[in-house]
Amino acid sequence: MAGVVIRAERASDIEPIRRVVTAAFAGMAQSNQKESLLVDRLRDCGALRVSLVADIKGQVVGHVAFSPVTVDGQLCDWFGLAPLAVLPIYQRRGIGSRLGNRGLAALRTIGAKGCVVLGEPDYYRRFGFAARDELILENVPAQFFLAQSFTGEYPSGNIHYHRAFEICA
Repeated sequence: MAGVVIRAERASDIEPIRRVVTAAFAGMAQSNQKESLLVDRLRDCGALRVSLVADIKGQVVGHVAFSPVTVDGQLCDWFGLAPLAVLPIYQRRGIGSRLGNRGLAALRTIGAKGCVVLGEPDYYRRFGFAARDELILENVPAQFFLAQSFTGEYPSGNIHYHRAFEICA
């Protein structure tokens, strides 16, 4: 979509990000409606390592967040993508794809080794994610927990997202 600028979040974007994330997840059966709280908590904890917005003429219409994950309790330069949100009226226009791709590129720039995501396989395959037997997210069907290595190597073990995810569960 023309006119969309993908950029790092600014302090003035915090409330618009809340509105975007809330609207994007409203009415979704798999949502607990706490995704905007999750983003705030990750930011407050300093765990929002990459946070990008999609901006159209000064209006935030999309957001993506990446935070560190651990493998068997150890930090290993792997990150989790969550959440990815676009205002409903702007969905299906490629904005989510642009946010996801730009966010993954930003992770590579900071030296990340890989990224995981819990989500719809048909959607996240477009970014290069795939199910990996060696990475486990407890109580989640394996086909919905996907990973992408930036180095060609995958760690093995149980993945744990930042503690903010537990607070918002």
